[in-house]
Amino acid sequence: MDRDGQAVVSGSSTPEESDVSTSDLSGAEAADRFARLAVELHDSDGVEETVQAVADFALQALDCSHAGVALRASRGRLEIPAVTDPVVAEIYTLQVEGGSGPLVDSLRDHSTVLVSDTALDDRWPQWAGNVLELGVRSVLDVPLTTGAGMVGALGLYSTRPDAFGPDEEAIGHILARHASVAVASARHEESMARAVDARKLVGQAMGILMERYDIDGDRAFAILRRYSQDTNTKLRDVAEQLIETRKLPR
Repeated sequence: MDRDGQAVVSGSSTPEESDVSTSDLSGAEAADRFARLAVELHDSDGVEETVQAVADFALQALDCSHAGVALRASRGRLEIPAVTDPVVAEIYTLQVEGGSGPLVDSLRDHSTVLVSDTALDDRWPQWAGNVLELGVRSVLDVPLTTGAGMVGALGLYSTRPDAFGPDEEAIGHILARHASVAVASARHEESMARAVDARKLVGQAMGILMERYDIDGDRAFAILRRYSQDTNTKLRDVAEQLIETRKLPR
């Protein structure tokens, strides 16, 4: 797990916006605020900026003191790309290292998990005791899902007990849907960008081989692919090493 979650609080909202949760607004005002969130997510550059916008917006949309997003990465790892307070990263770490907690259950069961009061909840005693010491009383973990499956969870936290009722949970689900779509879109764009970058690197490496050994493109590509297979190294990495060192990996 990557424990380098950065504590970043957005400064884009006005004090008036931050002091009023979405549950206190009229339907039209709440819809307008969510619409502005959708635009902000669409304009975000990359996954980390996208989920940070979601976490920051959660502080406005709900009566919570902290928020964060945990995302599933490759090989079952859990990444914490966005938190509004270091406490959130610590809460996530406690669950991953201990193997239990509402986040673990939410990710495993694809379900929303509510802890009304960490002082009274007995489902995960050690975790609840540690979180209570951090000053957090209420927890709401909402899964982030797309058509491809579970991508992570949105965590909402409050220093007050019983902070999340049915209205807050409904808003949390709306926010999670926005986040799920935005994360899927951002990941797709990043994947496409990496693919384009890889093609450029392979093309440069092929050019080096063609010039050095006076061979055609097919032969140059075959050489790169053979080195990739023989050294169990990604083709992109073989090309990058050749470009940087002018030598093929051994």
